[in-house]
Parts: sequence; C-alpha cells; structure tokens
Amino acid sequence: MGDVWDGLVQAVWLILSLDADLVEIAWRSLRVTGAALAIACVISLPLAALLAVQRFRWRRGTIAVLNALMGLPPVVVGLIVYVLLSRSGPLGVLGLLFTPTAMIIAQVIIIVPLIASIAHQSLRELWAEYHDLLISMNATRMQRIGALLHDGRRALLTAALAGFGRGIGEVGAIMVVGGNIDHATRVMTTAIALETGKGNFALALALGFILIALSILINLAIHALSRTETGGRW
Repeated sequence: MGDVWDGLVQAVWLILSLDADLVEIAWRSLRVTGAALAIACVISLPLAALLAVQRFRWRRGTIAVLNALMGLPPVVVGLIVYVLLSRSGPLGVLGLLFTPTAMIIAQVIIIVPLIASIAHQSLRELWAEYHDLLISMNATRMQRIGALLHDGRRALLTAALAGFGRGIGEVGAIMVVGGNIDHATRVMTTAIALETGKGNFALALALGFILIALSILINLAIHALSRTETGGRW
C-alpha cells in the first residue's frame, strides 16, 4: 500500500506542478484525437444524413458495413495503416509512418463508423418526422441533409463525443503506427502502458487522472451545449 500511496501523491504533484512531460503528452493526445475527430465528423455526419434521406441500391449494405466496422479490432486497423504507410507499401513514399499523421489516419478509420452509425440512428428518426414537410417544400437533397444536420445537432454532439472517447482511449492502433516515440508520437494511452511496465506509477496515474477528467469535462460540456436539462428535469 505504501508504494500505491506514494504513486498517488506523486501523481497529484505532477498534475499540480504542470510537469513538462505530462503536459507535452497530454497536449499531443488532444491534438491527435482532436484532428482525427474533426476529419471523422466531416466524413461521417454528411454520410449519416445521406443514408437517412437517400434511397439507393446499396444503402442497406452500406449501413450494415458501418455497423459491422464499429467492432473492428483497432490493432487490425493499425496493421492495415502500417502496411500502407511502410516503406514497401503503396504510400511509403510519403514517409508518414511513426508520425502523428499516421496516428490521426488510424483514429479516423476507427471512429468514422462509430460516429456515422450513431448519427444515422438519430437522423433516421428525425427524417421520419421531417419527410413530408421537406418533400412538400421541394427541398433539394443538399437542403434536406442540411436541415437534418442543423436540427439534429444535439444528437450529433453525442455521436461526436462517442467518437472522441473511442479515439482518446485507443492504444493498439496508435502503438503500431506511432511507435510510442518520446517527444514525437507518445500519447497518454501509450505512455500509461509504457510507464506501468516500467513501474513508474506516478506518471501513469497522473495521465490516467487526466483521461478521466477529460471524459467528465466533455460530458458536462455536451450536456451544457445540448441543454438536456430543462426545468430541473433530465
């Protein structure tokens, strides 16, 4: 218990003193996941709206594939991205392997199906309500998609939150394509795994506390933005 208590005390001190290594790793994690989330939302939200409003031949198959990809093992995604970006791979000339860009690519592939699937479920219900109105107004496809994205923004925030949580907590794919290189590609999850293996529980616990705090803060922000509480009721 003595070692655990010492680790907790040191972890709190690292956070309060804004330890340079701690801040660097946390900031890199936020940058990588934030960039991946922004790209994933640009791809997945319009796709979810399109699947809700448009009927085409492969629509059900596309939805089924998206739902299936939600359970895709992240380490497999890391392996695929590694093969594509390695020197002998088709994109090896870009020199992206073991860089934050490679980590962003892996996270985008992981979280796009999750965000698209969650968003589609919400937008499909919204489209059922708006269908007759928008059709009677002769709204174009883009106008229908825009209306759904605007009026469904609260549900889309929830989808984005789920994507951020999946991305910020990812270890396997990030380790494969990023390499966990100090001062280059080391993020909170890979640093926790490394420091725990080394027995440096102070830094691992400090990073763990930051991950928990981020999760709580983002949930509170989503509740505030979406105004899920009205009149003191949930």
